Amino acid sequence: MRLVIAEDSALFRQGLANLLVDAGHEVLAAVGDAEAAVLQTRALGPDVLICDVRMPPDLSDDGARAAVVLRGEFPRLGIVLLSQRIETKHTARLVPGGYFAYLLKDRVLDVNEFLDTLRRVREGGSALDPELVLELIGAARTNRTVESLTLREREVLALMAEGRTNLGIAQRLWLTERTVETHVGNILAKLELPVAAQDHRRVLAVIAYLQAQGRT
Repeated sequence: MRLVIAEDSALFRQGLANLLVDAGHEVLAAVGDAEAAVLQTRALGPDVLICDVRMPPDLSDDGARAAVVLRGEFPRLGIVLLSQRIETKHTARLVPGGYFAYLLKDRVLDVNEFLDTLRRVREGGSALDPELVLELIGAARTNRTVESLTLREREVLALMAEGRTNLGIAQRLWLTERTVETHVGNILAKLELPVAAQDHRRVLAVIAYLQAQGRT
């Protein structure tokens, strides 16, 4: 996999580059600001851009805004946003196209999980950090439809939003795959979402529903 890294912390940037190279990937460029991220991505055409949300020049949401610009130019570019805090405004614009993940930086410490996320993003899937999903779910609890979800269904919903298949959810929660299928069917029915949607499409539908409650 060919990657561009955009991260203003030199230590974190170099550590991430080393991790990816050790895993057999090619790091085309590692830059420290959002403008360079856009320029290098345009010039080098990576498979995936890994980009910090908060970066120079403004040290606000420059990385996320750069990702939105690049998504408009390269619809099949894999984009992984990393952050130390939850940001939903630009995430809402990036999720619907697939090829996207939003992770808190601590998730990188789980190397195997992080590398698996990169693979899924490269293949067109989506992955959202569990903390982001839980925040969205928590903010939506005033909605009676979301309140109707059981605790187990909310756990399944969070794993769905990470882009996991029914089998992956079953393994994580120590359930049978048939039981997970039942939970997923119940969730989609309660949220009035299509049961037949593909894995990452159902993620997008669930997140779109939650975001429609006014949290972006």
